[in-house]
Amino acid sequence: MSITDVRIPAIDPSVDRTIQLVTAGAGAGSTCTPELAAGPWNFDGAPGYGPGSSMGDVIPVGSPRQGELPRAYRDATAEELDERIRTAKATLGDRVVILGHFYQREEVVRHADFVGDSFQLAGAATSRPDAEAIVFCGVHFMAETADLLSTNEQAVILPNLAAGCSMADMADIDSVQECWEQLEELYGTAPDADGRVPVIPVTYMNSSAALKGFCGEHGGIVCTSSNAETVLEWAFERGQRVLFFPDQHLGRNTAKAMGVPLDRMPMWNPRRPLGGSSSDDLTDAQVILWHGFCSVHRRFTVEQIDRARAEHPGVRVIVHPECPMEVVDAADEYGSTDYITKAIAAAPAGTTFAIGTEVNLVQRLAAQYPQHTVFCLDPVICPCSTMYRIHPGYLAWVLERLVAGEVVNQISVGADVADPARVALERMLAAVPPVAPRGAHPEA
Repeated sequence: MSITDVRIPAIDPSVDRTIQLVTAGAGAGSTCTPELAAGPWNFDGAPGYGPGSSMGDVIPVGSPRQGELPRAYRDATAEELDERIRTAKATLGDRVVILGHFYQREEVVRHADFVGDSFQLAGAATSRPDAEAIVFCGVHFMAETADLLSTNEQAVILPNLAAGCSMADMADIDSVQECWEQLEELYGTAPDADGRVPVIPVTYMNSSAALKGFCGEHGGIVCTSSNAETVLEWAFERGQRVLFFPDQHLGRNTAKAMGVPLDRMPMWNPRRPLGGSSSDDLTDAQVILWHGFCSVHRRFTVEQIDRARAEHPGVRVIVHPECPMEVVDAADEYGSTDYITKAIAAAPAGTTFAIGTEVNLVQRLAAQYPQHTVFCLDPVICPCSTMYRIHPGYLAWVLERLVAGEVVNQISVGADVADPARVALERMLAAVPPVAPRGAHPEA
């Protein structure tokens, strides 16, 4: 999807401009913290996920941090940065390809050659093998995936190294390996009469390259919210049960829709012996869920849905499967960001949508489809704190360094991890979901 020609619609797609107005007292609404109005470089030197992150999200020691952004970029106006990005991109031409996640700021995503969810961008990373550099406007695990799928000659660049993911950090390789050892001790390793092994590991795309490598080494696979059901079907054909990490909600919502009973989906808390479950519960399990979650999607509630229905009779409520189960159950439909985007695009004019996903995408869709009423379920403006670390200043900086012949903020995955991780990713890319997305409730 190319969006190099941008027209500012009647509805402003910029979350940043909205936050600036709200914090200045010139706009309606509220934001989760006024610090979001400041440039992210103000927080690069301190550990943490940045303004807007949950108080409970504790960043691991040693997480990447971004060095100081040169003053010329920090002091530049929005218009100046926009022009610098356009000029640098034009100069580089086919030497660079820019990937932008749906949750990115409007001021960044407008410069992307491809815009999509993690599944789509994983494919896009392979589409320009002749480009010298892939600039990934997303978060760290996405850039790692692009490095795994791109050629050895290509450099993958993350504009701000501090753009991590709290969900991805909730499952680290040491904890997963310890879990696996305990499960092997409980289940053994011998396949059953149908040739299915005791357990198959499945990692969500929102995880480190090390965990993708773990899955590749142990007969497992990667999934995204677009193909989670297809991936679980793949796993159930090969294993008696699944270990699903790091997002419990995507795993629970997907497996429940496939008919897996809730009492056969025990939780694994890495801080407790046997994950906090009994050996009987684990033996009877079909899906073992890791104790992880997305702080953005955990903000959505059933009360918000009830309020949307009361204030907008006939509203169509669509939420992301990273939302808690009770929220998914209360919605009309659920699906990936791509599912949400396509549902809005295909709806008859005049439809009202209440959307439960990250606000940058929701506000952009509201601007892109003015024939509808589209709003975020959460009235408090609180974007993904780590996606928000990618600011036009960083994008201008990495592109102008490329023009000068210098690669900065390169993301590289070592061969010992990369080789098995590619195996798991290739299995994911082959697990193409049905043409008609399965996300709607039967009555929807």
